[in-house]
Amino acid sequence: MRVIAGSAGGLRLAAPPERGTRPITDRVKETLFGILGQRVFDARCCDLYAGSGAIGIEALSRGAAHCDFVEQSRTALATIRENLARTGLSGDATLHRVAVAAFLASPSAQEYDLAFLDPPYEQRDILAPLERLLPHLADGATVVVKHFWRTPIPEPKGLARWRERRFGETAITFLAAGTAEHTLEEP
Repeated sequence: MRVIAGSAGGLRLAAPPERGTRPITDRVKETLFGILGQRVFDARCCDLYAGSGAIGIEALSRGAAHCDFVEQSRTALATIRENLARTGLSGDATLHRVAVAAFLASPSAQEYDLAFLDPPYEQRDILAPLERLLPHLADGATVVVKHFWRTPIPEPKGLARWRERRFGETAITFLAAGTAEHTLEEP
């Protein structure tokens, strides 16, 4: 697993030693960020269920302004910290050792332009985190959900699906926040 492009492009990333994590493959990550294009530059991001931090680190490497990494596992958070140090991107990141539900339940003055969700495949209910995420999103924000391809991704009021890609058993679904028509256009 490596950073694909940007300031840390080519650097290898460590994976958490836990058996339950499924680090994103380079192919999926490359496609995901190819679709996002310029949406990443100067964006405020959150990487929920962060695991190794690979998605948020890729965003930072490609010019995102800041990323909040949310992960409840102590060992996974240590891996994220190691990967941020390895890439020199620690100054643009904040780490939160807390469950995603608790993080999203707390009030925040922050609005995210990009949100990445990579919940455990066995977590079938993705609606609750999406609904809790809505108040934290800027108008026109993009939400990317990595999931098992058979898990349906709901569209709560305020989010609209604009793209989905499948890679074997993995799928990534792109949702746009807000009601402006331009949010549904692809770059």
